[in-house]
Amino acid sequence: MNWGTKLIIGMLCFMSFIIVLAVLMINSKPDALVDTDYYEKGLDYDKDYNRKEQVKSDNAAPSIRIAADHIVLLFKNKAEGDIKLVRNADQRMDKKISIQTDSAKEVRIPLKGIEKGQWRLIISWTTEGKAYLNEQELIIP
Repeated sequence: MNWGTKLIIGMLCFMSFIIVLAVLMINSKPDALVDTDYYEKGLDYDKDYNRKEQVKSDNAAPSIRIAADHIVLLFKNKAEGDIKLVRNADQRMDKKISIQTDSAKEVRIPLKGIEKGQWRLIISWTTEGKAYLNEQELIIP
């Protein structure tokens, strides 16, 4: 075998390597950390920031406890709003739940249907006319 044949074989191997990488890149899953509505979130950033600061100034962050079959949120006052459970690993597992505190100022979220692992808990609520927003990392055992 002469050097021309070896050169052609080397080029064909390199070109097939590049084609395989291109096919793998095209068929890969989209990145779960990229938001599809990033522009709208950017416009609402000031509102979210003010609501997070309101939690700090009023010391209104709820305490979170994980029990055997549910998550317990204990608020300082009666609250009403939404909770988003965001799974960083898989966006399809995200959940949104409407909440309202009971007479003990608690909210119980059942763990049925919620996978074990790391979640981001985004709590958006109103109490006595004030809007609050709190985000916390949560690990479901």
